Amino acid sequence: MYTILCALPQGVIFVPLLSYIKGMIKITLPDGSIKEHENGVTPMEVAKGISEGLARNVISASFNNVTIESTTPLTEDGGLILYTWKDSEGKKAFWHSTSHVVAQALEELYPGIKLTIGPAIENGFYYDVDFGEQSISEKDFPAIEKKALEIARGKHDYKMRSVTKAEALSYYKAQDNQYKVELIENLEDGTITFCDHSTFTDLCRGGHIPNTGIIKAIKVLSVAGAYWRGDENNKQLTRVYGTSFPKQKELTEYLELLEEAKKRDHRKLGKELELFTFSKKVGQGLPLWLPKGAALRERLEQFLKKAQKKAGYEMVVTPHIGQKELYVTSGHYAKYGEDSFQPIHTPKDEEEFLLKPMNCPHHCEIYNSSPFSYKDLPIRYAEFGTVYRYEQSGELHGLTRVRGFTQDDAHIFCTPDQLNDEFKKVIDLSLYVLGSLGFENFTAQVSVRDLEKPEKYIGDTDNWEKAEQAIINAAEEKGLNFVVETGEAAFYGPKLDFMVKDALGRQWQLGTIQVDYNLPERFDLTYKGSDNELHRPVMIHRAPFGSMERFVALLLEHTGGNFPLWLIPTQAIVLPVSEKHEKYAEKVLNSLENHEIRALIDNRNETVGKKIREAELKKIPFMLIVGEQEEAAETIAVRRHGGEDFGSISLSKFSDLVSTEINSTLKSF
Repeated sequence: MYTILCALPQGVIFVPLLSYIKGMIKITLPDGSIKEHENGVTPMEVAKGISEGLARNVISASFNNVTIESTTPLTEDGGLILYTWKDSEGKKAFWHSTSHVVAQALEELYPGIKLTIGPAIENGFYYDVDFGEQSISEKDFPAIEKKALEIARGKHDYKMRSVTKAEALSYYKAQDNQYKVELIENLEDGTITFCDHSTFTDLCRGGHIPNTGIIKAIKVLSVAGAYWRGDENNKQLTRVYGTSFPKQKELTEYLELLEEAKKRDHRKLGKELELFTFSKKVGQGLPLWLPKGAALRERLEQFLKKAQKKAGYEMVVTPHIGQKELYVTSGHYAKYGEDSFQPIHTPKDEEEFLLKPMNCPHHCEIYNSSPFSYKDLPIRYAEFGTVYRYEQSGELHGLTRVRGFTQDDAHIFCTPDQLNDEFKKVIDLSLYVLGSLGFENFTAQVSVRDLEKPEKYIGDTDNWEKAEQAIINAAEEKGLNFVVETGEAAFYGPKLDFMVKDALGRQWQLGTIQVDYNLPERFDLTYKGSDNELHRPVMIHRAPFGSMERFVALLLEHTGGNFPLWLIPTQAIVLPVSEKHEKYAEKVLNSLENHEIRALIDNRNETVGKKIREAELKKIPFMLIVGEQEEAAETIAVRRHGGEDFGSISLSKFSDLVSTEINSTLKSF
């Protein structure tokens, strides 16, 4: 055994080296390398051991999958991830930390307010506040920002400390803050922590940047009403939304992006392009599709139906309601029943129906209506099925969050041996859909269970493992760029989601594919195998669009209303120079229709200039001007949306131009 010398007042003694290194712990980094450090080392100190440059940029960390501060002492072996501003978890810590600063500013500016919760969200944070008799509006934002930045410049450290449940309750009861008291009453003693910075204290689980000085730019974006804990029966609070950045330049760029996003807001464009509307009399979250929107939607459906037919799908139709027992069997009622539309009671005693929240239970019953053998499989049922879910009114948002929506749903019933090939075929179909609509920048996300929360899921552990591995195998074989996200699986099975970046760099989930061993079990689905015995099929759920409503909304914002030429309701508009050219304009329109080009005539008594300006606002791709010269030569003067001038060309040449553009984006499946 090696020894070291240790000088003490009593003299020099020998200490075994093994006893000396008992105070060491092993830190495993994401690249698999292992670093030995003294017990009590902080993530920031680990970062300094790697490089001073890294240490300057580290703002938070996680240890053994638990979010911690960069100053938290590490006292056991484990895996450490260091986060900077470039990481999503780093941004989350940054924005959550800023919510504390803004909360302090609000308390100083509006004495007597009651704070509730202030989490990080995508691109920022919010804080829900009970302002009592006070209120804030947009004119107050500059003062709040000024006070928050003043606090941030103090470079106050964020310090976590544990408190007993009694101490926590006493603190907030003294402030008469019933909201924090309610939160604390639902926490276990020994798990409660406070976060302090400057003169401010907040109930908090943690996940902060080292100090407030890292925050260089703060913007209060908006205020809105929000019910306490999302319950309409509770008091309505004021939700203060904001964002922050480590550099003023980044905030400026972000605000410019927000302005562009406002121009592309699907609610604004949907109204301008006359695609959809809402009616209070019909009900919140229930969109009404106008003729142009219905035509657009129909074209999307036909596009997918054509590809599905080639892929061997059969269309089915199911009702908008089903007996409550159907959704009890599927497990949907237990998971979502309280948040759904309430049961419909019929004149018959104890007979209850629900508005359909999902299509899959209905498709299971269609499968069950006939016996199948292994030779019949796979069976692929597809439906554009409308479903209904009671979203809270405060969460409704245009077409992206509605109460009634149509899913491009399909369910594949296959043998376990067919699962891999079928899943890869669905990936191919999803990529075809995304590519044809201009969504080229995406990451695939494999969403799996959270093993620490088994109560969130139904079904056998072995089946879950098989399903998760099947998705990972298929994603690898297709060469997808994918990440694995724990805890994002559906309650009945894991899934593959396509996380798409739009033209503004925002990320959206578009299209999903799920592997399900559980519903076949719950509905007792079978097929006769080659051994003449009954076996359980595997079920694949898939929806490349997700829902027609949400997909159209995201497509509107991605394209700014400039839809792909094959999809847009009106591809061209004929603009006669004067009344005497209307007959020729009619002839041009007939020719366009013969070439299957969707067109209109604007024969109003207005100048061509005004007609062009209005066609630009309606984002019509081609303006075809016809006057004396064009009529004499049997041509059209073609102007592209945005200003490109093609000059006078023949109708056949224009038809070729349209066909070429469509074929370049809409490839055959």
